[in-house]
Amino acid sequence: MNFQYTETQLMIRETARKFAEEELAPSADERDEKEEFPYEAVKKMGELGFMGMMIPEQYGGVDLDTISYVLALEEIGKVDASACVIMSVNNSLVCWGLDAYGTEEQKQSYLKDLASGKKLGAFALSEPEAGSDATNQRTTAQKDGDFYILNGTKNFITNGSNADVVLVMAATDRAKGAKGVSSFIVEKNIPGFSVAKKEKKLGIRSSDTVSLAFQDCRIPAANRIGEEGSGIKFALKTLDGGRIGIATQALALAEASLDAAVKYSKERKAFDHPIAEFQAIQFKLADMATEIEAARGLTMHAASLKDRGEPFGTLAAMAKLYASRIAVHCALEAIQIHGGYGYVREYKVERFLRDSKITEIYEGTSEVQRVVIARSLLQ
Repeated sequence: MNFQYTETQLMIRETARKFAEEELAPSADERDEKEEFPYEAVKKMGELGFMGMMIPEQYGGVDLDTISYVLALEEIGKVDASACVIMSVNNSLVCWGLDAYGTEEQKQSYLKDLASGKKLGAFALSEPEAGSDATNQRTTAQKDGDFYILNGTKNFITNGSNADVVLVMAATDRAKGAKGVSSFIVEKNIPGFSVAKKEKKLGIRSSDTVSLAFQDCRIPAANRIGEEGSGIKFALKTLDGGRIGIATQALALAEASLDAAVKYSKERKAFDHPIAEFQAIQFKLADMATEIEAARGLTMHAASLKDRGEPFGTLAAMAKLYASRIAVHCALEAIQIHGGYGYVREYKVERFLRDSKITEIYEGTSEVQRVVIARSLLQ
């Protein structure tokens, strides 16, 4: 495949790299330590057009392709995985979902502000008893004239406490199972909507992950996305694109680990020689670099299929499955190369390991990705 980037794509990558180095890098470690949300950085990402990259200009976006999005997200992720996932969720799950399935009124009312970065979005599918089994929705939406009454709890919601708008999946007819789930646009300040719990996490600690509670929330019927009963289809199609974002995040973390390992191996001496001269270290670096290029190929292939309007779900699952695995592996190898220093917070590689593990879990666990891939082979 030809991944020769255009001038526009290269410009986008350079802009993202400059922003990451100047705006994110100086505070990334401190925000991780204090679990602080990067409010100012997210605002600036919106101003740069990074929060609605694939959305048409008429709806507040910058109308770029998925390849450009991946290149920008990669640069952000190499410096700050927390800012990366905030950007990924708003782009891949919220904005793309509304652009693909929302009505014109919904796009004018919500998508414009989300894509331009004036507002932040979240995607609420997971529940205490509905993780990988997304069809087991206990949150309900009962029709009441021109409204739906929303009740239930969502958990592990990225951007949840800072989002202005949340896309919520809820059962409108539990007897129909997967065909009885619908999706809704829910505004943050609606009565009965509250943030129930903020999670204390292993990694991506400066992004917020929370539980959300809905108690008799009256949602206008006009805020339903698509037909009643189409919620699971909406969620799964949207998650296909989201997996390209998480594959990119994983790829970025793997690259950051390799860069740190190469730098340290040239500086650190043992037996009067830089450890980079030892074959054991060289083999680790060579394997990491090879795995990273393979992950990049899968991720870019999925992105290019999406840009061409071709089916990309299976490749997105492959990209996320492989990239998340090598993100964890490269972080572990970087720690090993750093020795004892890799285990302390003075060096960034321990953060890369903590941040990378979640890429094997959210937006579909590695086991779920294997199910998606196997079904495509056996259908």
